[in-house]
Amino acid sequence: MLQKLSISNYALIDDLEIVFDKGLNIMTGETGAGKSIVLGALSLILGQRAESRYFFNQQKKCIIEGLFKIEAFHLKTFFEENDLDYEVETVLRREISADGKSRAFINDTPVNLTILKTLGEKLIDIHSQHATLEINNPLFQLMVVDAAAGHQPLLDNHRTKFSQYKKDNNRLKKLIEESNKAKADLDYYQFQFDELEKATLIEDEQEKLEKELYTLNNAEEIKRNLLNAGFLLQDSETAVLLQLREAMNQLVSAAKFNADIELLRERLNSTVIELKDVVAEIENIEQRTFTDEARADEINNRLTIIYNLQKKHRVSSNSELLALQADLSDKIQHAVFGDEAIEKLQKQLVEQRKELEGLAAKLSAGRTKAIPEIEKQVLQNLAEMGMANSALSINLTDTALEKDGANAVRFLFSANKGHALAEMSKVASGGELSRLMLAIKALIAKYTALPTIIFDEIDTGVSGEVANRVGIIMEQLAQNLQVITITHLPQIASKGKAHYYVYKDDSSTATYTRIKQLSNNERVTEIAKMLSGDNPGESALKNAKELLAI
Repeated sequence: MLQKLSISNYALIDDLEIVFDKGLNIMTGETGAGKSIVLGALSLILGQRAESRYFFNQQKKCIIEGLFKIEAFHLKTFFEENDLDYEVETVLRREISADGKSRAFINDTPVNLTILKTLGEKLIDIHSQHATLEINNPLFQLMVVDAAAGHQPLLDNHRTKFSQYKKDNNRLKKLIEESNKAKADLDYYQFQFDELEKATLIEDEQEKLEKELYTLNNAEEIKRNLLNAGFLLQDSETAVLLQLREAMNQLVSAAKFNADIELLRERLNSTVIELKDVVAEIENIEQRTFTDEARADEINNRLTIIYNLQKKHRVSSNSELLALQADLSDKIQHAVFGDEAIEKLQKQLVEQRKELEGLAAKLSAGRTKAIPEIEKQVLQNLAEMGMANSALSINLTDTALEKDGANAVRFLFSANKGHALAEMSKVASGGELSRLMLAIKALIAKYTALPTIIFDEIDTGVSGEVANRVGIIMEQLAQNLQVITITHLPQIASKGKAHYYVYKDDSSTATYTRIKQLSNNERVTEIAKMLSGDNPGESALKNAKELLAI
């Protein structure tokens, strides 16, 4: 429900805040006072286009903000899908600059107008006598029937299973396409796979071979350097080891005079032992190092095979070639055994469709059963609103299987006796459509949570007791959802839980649209004025009190 609406810098409104009741909200005021301006501002946070020429002050931006309580509408999935923060109390905001630039926000997160409009339509339904809105939409008509049938869990189950069925159907098409392509390319895939398999590739082989070849190509230099290092460490007249041994002997002689020198001798001895090990390792590597042209040729041949394969397949490592080999293996397997997977999925789809057809049949039976009661209740409501000669027929036809089952719904209507039934937009006036919508909404509000509905002058063309009955039905409707109505009829105005008076303020240098919530005494006066004019007498005031049950 709409808890609060804030409007800044729009038309005749400089700054305005309205707190709405959860039930029936009445909005009255003189023609031209600005009631429709309020609805125009509200439409901006529902994603409608904005024009800066409607700004109160062309130097400032227009800001419209609505606070909604949304926990009854099961919208968490919508927020998750659009990466939005879900809040039980959600704020929709629209900012329009004087240069025409517009920004939209949901809970302070920037969104595009499409997302704002999609969410807004789930929260607010503005209905005027000049707009048929969704009443002629087949999806809305089907929703009416489903709501009255009371089979939402069954419908949700069908939608979930149908979504999976569609995904599996698409997967089957893709499998068939891939299988056909794989069969056409099988020989080519097999040739490439055999070539790679024959190469018996090892993931880190290339790096090891390149290091070994580098060593072989530089064996003579390596051997010469190792011999020189060993000579300097051990065999020359000034060999490092000879020098260290002599130094160690000197420390032995001095150690008897100072215990700390013995520690130094031990450390030097450890160094000598380590250097002996180094010399032994140098000799070992030197003996293993030799020129092997045959091995170098072997490595060169192997690397040539690897490099050629990498160049052919435009990769730079054996790991990429092995990944390609695995992919080719999968494609060959798919070409050879793909028909088995296709056949398995086809059987699965047959079972899924059979289950869906069973669910669709149950949905169809529930709809068929609900239709007579819908027709009866809607016509009863219309009769109470002065349309006793109305006729309504809801036709249910079979269709191809879709997410909502296998039915199409079509509402045929006539507002006058003796006239043929036809689509509602072709045989009903704006006022009649408004009352028809009210009758339908009063019915489905008993079964499901509906967005806030706003009626803009639904009372056109009615008066007296009919107007009173329209007000009563609005009052009943507001027990299940929030209703906001703009009216000129006292019979309807008297039914509201909250009454807002819209007026023009000319007290300063500019004209402003203002709105205030009326107290009980102020409501008596306002309704009396609606009954008899600006200066109501005692009888009008008495009549107003009777309407308000005061």
